[in-house]
Amino acid sequence: MTDPIRWGVLGAANFARTTMAPAIHDAENAVLFALATSSAEKAANFAALAPGLRVHDSYEAMLADPEIDAIYIPLPNAMHVEWTEKAARAGKHVLTEKPIALELSEIDRLIALRDETGVLIAEAYMIPHHPQWQLVRQMVQSGEIGDLLHIDGYFTFRLTDDGNIRLNPALGGGVTRDIGVYTLGSARLVTGQEPQNVEARFGWKHGVDVSARIWANFGKATCSIFMSMEAPNRQVAVYHGTGGFIEMVAPFNAQVHREASVRLVRADGEERLIRYPTARQYVNQVEAFGRTVRDGAPYPVPLEFSRGTQAALEAAFAGERS
Repeated sequence: MTDPIRWGVLGAANFARTTMAPAIHDAENAVLFALATSSAEKAANFAALAPGLRVHDSYEAMLADPEIDAIYIPLPNAMHVEWTEKAARAGKHVLTEKPIALELSEIDRLIALRDETGVLIAEAYMIPHHPQWQLVRQMVQSGEIGDLLHIDGYFTFRLTDDGNIRLNPALGGGVTRDIGVYTLGSARLVTGQEPQNVEARFGWKHGVDVSARIWANFGKATCSIFMSMEAPNRQVAVYHGTGGFIEMVAPFNAQVHREASVRLVRADGEERLIRYPTARQYVNQVEAFGRTVRDGAPYPVPLEFSRGTQAALEAAFAGERS
């Protein structure tokens, strides 16, 4: 039997506690082994999930632990590259929350570091690991809805805490950096193409973009995206073709926002609904990471994909309308 991957979590972020730590714990061939935090209270919350959890009181101590194979990094955006590089140079495989970097040059550095060290470095971009996205990509690219005409993407939520790190420009805040990897990234994932003619309009507060409208072309298809941190929760992705359309009602936070489903409506009126009541994209992500580390399987979304999405986000900022 292959030894399970021993995971360390670098920082006791709430998302790590509620989502990624349970995913690591439940994934096959993975063990929630260690946590780096100086807070006994936060450590206790993680230890309740994994009794015997090893707790380090500093990030440096965790990276020096020879029994840890992989590091999950849920730190604020502006800290991602620094600690990803430190973890990789310590010989650890690294899964870093999105966005893994804030500039193309930083992703180029990480790609070079991955190739130099031989460790796996990946962005924690979970949606490609969900079967709904795998199905939609297959449908669109196989011509199931004819020629693709237009893509609609909506991802909105309402922040009421002015102290939230998403509103802090020094920590890499803003709605586009936070969730643009989902809206623009998923269009890249499904079409297999890069956006062209990118334009955007942003709403700015607190020194960050709190809303964004982005327009682009994917081949002959047009694309319209709306994101906001000031609107009620909404997540929808629609792919319109000459022969029908595909609608996803929980494309990004499946099971948290709503139950994931894919509705295919053909031009002749035929409809098909595929529901995913039990699929767990975060668990799938951890298991895919493990297959690459242990078996050498190609990772579904390597850093080169992350680089493409970062380029798309930078094009949106560069294409801001006055």
